[in-house]
Amino acid sequence: MALYEHTVMTRQDISAQQAEALNDTIKDLIVQGGGSVAKIEYWGLRNLTYRVKKNRKAHYSLLAVDAPPAAMAEVERQLGINEDVLRWLTVRVEELDLELSPLLARRERERERERERTPRDDAAADAE
Repeated sequence: MALYEHTVMTRQDISAQQAEALNDTIKDLIVQGGGSVAKIEYWGLRNLTYRVKKNRKAHYSLLAVDAPPAAMAEVERQLGINEDVLRWLTVRVEELDLELSPLLARRERERERERERTPRDDAAADAE
């Protein structure tokens, strides 16, 4: 089986739950085709550099996949039919990167900084 990184952009009109449901549908297609999904990352609603099919924003998702080429061909065929999907990109890779993507790692660092700041601010307010 081959290793892939699969990125999907969906319309801004759908909810985050619908975008994640689409990720589950993709995962089911891959499993039915004899593959497995090692990681699914939902990156959220992000601005586009330029309009794509009259959309200024899109929901982004990244999947790390271990599947036969026929399973990925079926996934791409199904995405071509789905009206909610704006674009997708499947890239074959030598090995899967199972760590957090740089985008999510940055968000996690920002959350940790915010958690560290909050107790200090509360302590300063209590001291006054």
